[in-house]
Amino acid sequence: MNKKNYGKGNKNFNKSAGRIEAKKILIENIDLNSKGSVFVTGVVNRVVQTGGPTIFVVNDGTGSLSLKGFIGPGLRAYPEIKEDDAVKAVVSINEYQGELEGEISSIKKLPENEKKEFLKSLMELEKERAKVTPPEFLVKSHILDKLRNRFIEAATQVRLAIIQDRPIIVRHHNDADGYSSGFSLERAILPLIEKQHSSVKAPWEFFLRAPSQAPFYEIDDSIRDMANSLRNVAKFSNKMPLIIIADNGSTPEDLMGIKQGKVHGADFIVVDHHAYDKDVVSPEVMVHINPFLVGEDGSHFSAGMLCTEFARFINPDVKNINQIPAMAGFADRIDLGNPDVMEKYLNIAQKEGYSRELLSDIALVIDYVSAKVRFMEAREYIEVLFGEPRGRQRELVSLMAPYIKELDKKGLFIGKSNAKQEKIGKVVLQTIKIEETFPGFGFFPKPGRAVGLVHDDYQREKNVTALVTAGIMATAMTIRATNEANFSFHELLNFLNEKLPDAFVSGGGHKNAGSLNFLPYKKEEVVNLLKEFLKSR
Repeated sequence: MNKKNYGKGNKNFNKSAGRIEAKKILIENIDLNSKGSVFVTGVVNRVVQTGGPTIFVVNDGTGSLSLKGFIGPGLRAYPEIKEDDAVKAVVSINEYQGELEGEISSIKKLPENEKKEFLKSLMELEKERAKVTPPEFLVKSHILDKLRNRFIEAATQVRLAIIQDRPIIVRHHNDADGYSSGFSLERAILPLIEKQHSSVKAPWEFFLRAPSQAPFYEIDDSIRDMANSLRNVAKFSNKMPLIIIADNGSTPEDLMGIKQGKVHGADFIVVDHHAYDKDVVSPEVMVHINPFLVGEDGSHFSAGMLCTEFARFINPDVKNINQIPAMAGFADRIDLGNPDVMEKYLNIAQKEGYSRELLSDIALVIDYVSAKVRFMEAREYIEVLFGEPRGRQRELVSLMAPYIKELDKKGLFIGKSNAKQEKIGKVVLQTIKIEETFPGFGFFPKPGRAVGLVHDDYQREKNVTALVTAGIMATAMTIRATNEANFSFHELLNFLNEKLPDAFVSGGGHKNAGSLNFLPYKKEEVVNLLKEFLKSR
């Protein structure tokens, strides 16, 4: 390399030449064994002024490193160096609170011509590192084969976001399938973030997994995500995030939240299995993964199944997720629509030491915990639920599952006691007045689960195949239906808005299940129109 005068403080000082010697090194190769002074070339992604030194986070396409400059407590070192500058710095490598960092001996901006050349090579290097080596799917399925290119493109975008120091948010539905989706992606992404920044703390700064209570990416969640992200841009010079919506995201109800995020500079990837009348989401997102997009039925794969396969494309070395598809599939009743694939996933889980009964119990505990943690990330607690460590997972599940099953029995008994049935054509409509039947806030099972329990029990007891069950509340309704009922949640939603526009009905879900919201004084009219809708089918 060409030797240059980088100033005082360099240990490798060539006395005869009067110049400093420093070894050029890629950030990915830096460790505590990197002796003496080294020089790195990279783009300044962030500048953070602390009460002590100024921190410059530099990325050279192979990784990121914090460079520390100090001229006085709280004083801005090297004020000429700003974000997006390409720099060459001589540093000595140290460790601080478990993270590698470089103490700056000197730092200079690259001349414009050198910067242009460096940025070109940086972009090529990032694209090369982001490339996906597609693995074989865990199970053979023509549906997965049709989605293969979408998995590759989405995984490439996730890997590129990590390489470019871009935060990632995973938004998932607040149930067992949603948590399975989010956890699978979390297990794949966190090790890559940690490697990128050579820091065990980086996953807390550059990754967030958050449940969504509604069965769609509602505007409330979108505003919260943008407000937090914009604060981090202002406070820490972060970039705007890449948001992955899992087990939600494919319906028109998701559109406003996605568009609102895009206004602020966020990008989106959607992994979902719910049906929609028209694909309005794909034009607004980077990648959209859903079996319905390739002419297949989303009831044949749960989001947890899809996200586990997706996670393996993002990180081929991902650990402790192969048992998740079976658990997510049973939780979302995929065994009814796709028993062959479910059997294959179950065989994989059994090799990992998970029986069908254990998987069912884990899903039950996740549903219960999701009702309690609500909007919390609860990362460490969720890790235990998914088997990190597995001994504690089994201890927790064996303690809680029997307790939750008793709560379910109580909820079923209460629900059955007030359920009303009436025949509408060939369909039985079963209704439960939730607020008059169940205790209030905090009661488990939640209304959606309670309706599901009563719905399933009535089918078993009465051998009814064409059944629709509706849990009715003052401003909402949660619905479950069998295939034989010839029901469509989205057609019902359109029907209600056409017939009763001043009720302002909204909601989300898929063909045989969903939740509606409406104005309280329109409740009786909404119920009557539900009956009219069933009669018309």
